[in-house]
Amino acid sequence: MKTGIIGGGAWGATLAQLIIDNNHEALVYDVNLNIVNKINNENKHPFFDVTLPKSLKATNSLKELINYQEMIILAIPTKVMRSVLKDINKLLTKKTYFIDVSKGLEPETYKRMSDLVKEEINPKYNGGYAVLTGPSHAEEVILRKLTLLTAASEDENLAKLIQEIMSNDTYMRVYTSNDVIGCEVGGASKNAISVVSGMLTGAGMGENARAALITRGILEILRIVEFYGGKKETAFGLTGIGDLMVTASSENSRNFRAGKKLAEGKTLEEIYRDEPQTIEGIRSIEALTRLSEEENISLPIITTAYKVIFDNMDMEEALSSILKRQLKAEEIK
Repeated sequence: MKTGIIGGGAWGATLAQLIIDNNHEALVYDVNLNIVNKINNENKHPFFDVTLPKSLKATNSLKELINYQEMIILAIPTKVMRSVLKDINKLLTKKTYFIDVSKGLEPETYKRMSDLVKEEINPKYNGGYAVLTGPSHAEEVILRKLTLLTAASEDENLAKLIQEIMSNDTYMRVYTSNDVIGCEVGGASKNAISVVSGMLTGAGMGENARAALITRGILEILRIVEFYGGKKETAFGLTGIGDLMVTASSENSRNFRAGKKLAEGKTLEEIYRDEPQTIEGIRSIEALTRLSEEENISLPIITTAYKVIFDNMDMEEALSSILKRQLKAEEIK
């Protein structure tokens, strides 16, 4: 199968290598000519010091990619997803599968990426949607280290097709799910909690605090998943607790790094300037805080993090506000 990958960043280029490893074909599209040239002229990954397969090519022509593909992987920031989908829709001439790997919500509307595909892609050409997600640092997948992911789609056959294309016997195993909502929302929510984990680390609060944060953070993810209509159990699988564990405690996580830098005194502008990859967690904190206020969802960790990041609340004051909350029994709900 020929897969067109929209976005040649860390994850997009890494998935292209995986697809070729599995004896399929891939073409990467990116608007950044430096990325395109690095792949085409040097066979180098744009972010990691890794040589990519010689058969992998890149283009800055969206039309070329659309004409090439049988399936599209969306590996771009959520803030530009809608506009890119509009551009894709203008060029489509055949049924196409859409696979999202961007873990986030549309910042202004809190909509999932599946919603955007439904809204912006002509049903005549929308062959089906899936999300591919789970605990995965591109830094490790590009080195072919063992990784487990989940492909979720309302179309069982599409989920199984992605499972077959992406799985291999050496380093990648993919499970299937029909809970698109839970998998999408879990990925977006855990990014927000991962930023907070980095903030705790940057403030020197220790391993006890991180363990508590991850545990209580899962409850906030659960509330968000249930609000959107996803399955509760999904929050306790690879796309929920699994993804949170790998991103809430690792320097490989751009969200964790961003939170740590915030606690160390860096400004958002400095962090965005110095980080070449997209930091979805900060956008998720913004979106989920507004959602919490509008829909009365209890998300104390995420909403307090918003106050620290955007309202200049002191870290000690933030911690105190959490600890002053009414004492209660520990409940999983």
